[in-house]
Amino acid sequence: MSDIRIEKTKTPKEKPDFSKLGFGKFFTDHMFLADFNEKDGWHDLRIVPFDFIPIHPASTVLHYGAEIFEGMKAYKLEDGYQMFRPLENLARMNNSAERLCLPFIPEDMWLNALTTLINLDKDWIPNLPGTSLYIRPFMFGNDETLGVHAVHRATFVIILSPVGNYYAEGLNPVKISIENQDVRAVRGGTGYAKCGGNYAASLRAGKRAEEKGISQVLWLDGVERKYIEEVGSMNVMFKINGEIITPKLTGSVLPGITRKSCIELLKEKGYKVSERLISVEELAKAAENGTLEEAWGTGTAAVVSPIGHLYYEGKDYTVSDNKIGTLTAELYDELTGIQWGKIADTHGWCYKVKI
Repeated sequence: MSDIRIEKTKTPKEKPDFSKLGFGKFFTDHMFLADFNEKDGWHDLRIVPFDFIPIHPASTVLHYGAEIFEGMKAYKLEDGYQMFRPLENLARMNNSAERLCLPFIPEDMWLNALTTLINLDKDWIPNLPGTSLYIRPFMFGNDETLGVHAVHRATFVIILSPVGNYYAEGLNPVKISIENQDVRAVRGGTGYAKCGGNYAASLRAGKRAEEKGISQVLWLDGVERKYIEEVGSMNVMFKINGEIITPKLTGSVLPGITRKSCIELLKEKGYKVSERLISVEELAKAAENGTLEEAWGTGTAAVVSPIGHLYYEGKDYTVSDNKIGTLTAELYDELTGIQWGKIADTHGWCYKVKI
C-alpha cells in the first residue's frame, strides 16, 4: 500500500467551544482522500487541508447515487485515543461496497488512513464528558460519463468532526413515530447497506414527524407494512416481559455495530435476546398491557437512546413512564465506559493509539 502524502494546512481553524459542539457542525483542519481506478487500484493516498471536493458534472454519484459511508468515533485517553470496533466498520463498508459495485478497502489502508489523519488532528479530539471525535469515512463513484453501469472510478474520503450529543435532548427519552405511509427499504434492496439513498428515502417521513415535535420515525417492513425494522438513524430494541427483542437482520435492516455490541453485553448479563420479526400489533399490545418495559435505539451517533413515547395511528404509547429504563441506562453506562476508557475492555473491542 502506498504511503500517505501529507499537505498540512497553512491556516489552522479556531477550535470550537467543546462544551457547545452539537453534532456534525464543526470539522477539523484536514481530510484524507484516495482515488481508485481499475488499472491502478487505490492510489494517490493523501491528507490535505479540509476543503471542497472538485467533481465532474457527469460524475456517477450525482446521477445514480453510487455512494456509501460509515460512522465511527475516537475517544480521548490520557496518552492518546481509541476507536471503537473499527474493523467492524470496515467489514460493513465493504459489504456496502459490494452491494453498490464500489471497490473494497484493504484493512491496512483503512487503519493507516484513520490513524494518520486522527494523529494529525489529535488536538481536535474533545475531552469533556459525552464528547468524542466523530469519524465519517465515505466513498463515491466518479466515472465521468453518463450511463448506468458498475463503477470504474471512485474516491474514498475521511472527514472528522468533534461532537457532543446527537440528540438535543441528550440522554433523555425521545419521541418516536411508527411510520405507516412511506417505507425505507425492502428485502433484496439496499437496506442492509449504509448508503445515502436509504437516508434520502427517509426524509419525507422524518419531516412529517419533526413538524409534530417527534424526534424520529420507526420503520415498518416494505412488503407487508407490518413488522418493525429500525429507527431513522438507529437500530431498535425492546424489553418485553423480561425478554429483549430486536428486529431480525432480514436484508432490509442495517447491521448496526452498537446493536451487535448491545446483544453481546445483554447475553453476558443473562438476558434472553431474540432477534426475530416483531409486528407493530405485538408491540402496541405490549405497550397497552404494560409488558413493554423499556425501548431504546442503538447507534454510533447516539450510542443508546431511550424511547419515551411511541406514536402509532393516532395513539400515544408511553414507555417506562417516559423515563430512562434501568437496563437502558446500564447499557449506556457500560458502552460509553468502555469507549471512553473508564471500564476495562475485556472484549478487545477498542483500537488504542498512543500519541
